[in-house]
Amino acid sequence: MGIFSKARDVKDADIGEMLAKSGDPLKLVRVIISEMEDTLVEARSTAVRALARKKELERNAADRRAQAEDWAQKAEFALRKNREDLARGALGMKARALSELRELEQALPAAQAELDKLDADIAELRGKLTEARSRQRALILRGEAALSRHKIKRQLAAPRAAQALEALDDTERAVDRIEAEAEAYDLGDRTLEAEFARLETDSQVEAELAQLREKLKKPEDAGTPDNSKS
Repeated sequence: MGIFSKARDVKDADIGEMLAKSGDPLKLVRVIISEMEDTLVEARSTAVRALARKKELERNAADRRAQAEDWAQKAEFALRKNREDLARGALGMKARALSELRELEQALPAAQAELDKLDADIAELRGKLTEARSRQRALILRGEAALSRHKIKRQLAAPRAAQALEALDDTERAVDRIEAEAEAYDLGDRTLEAEFARLETDSQVEAELAQLREKLKKPEDAGTPDNSKS
């Protein structure tokens, strides 16, 4: 036996509550959608029959109305021809057609009410079906995300993950040692380069200092008197 026995069960169903109580919400929502789709097909088939019934009533009513008018014209024609017997018979047929017309017109409101109710039911069914499909998509996304998280957690918790991290640490330490050894080879060369650079700098400073001394001595030498001429 299905979840829904009739369209009203679908309309009154609280999908959220049903899923909350289910041990397997994704499986349940698939069942709900399947049964809703079947119910919607049945409701549409019923609506088609109801619409066809209404159209038949309207067509028969129009036919009886036309018959009544036709018999009225025939009765009038018979009287013009002094055939009262025919006129009486035509009026009897007119009365019969009008009686049937009234019955058909009385049945039309009920047919229209049934059609309106089916239209409302189908609208609600489609709304419930849309809700169920939306929840299905949400559950699928949640399920995929949960599986991904579970896979990641499982990999992180596995011994191989810890071993991989340790191997990375060992690799980094090995690279640090290699870089340190490479830099160590340059230590002596760098010291020699620094000594020569310092010597060159000292030589340049001494040269500039000597130039300054010569510059300062020139004015003093120029101002000293020459006593040899006296």
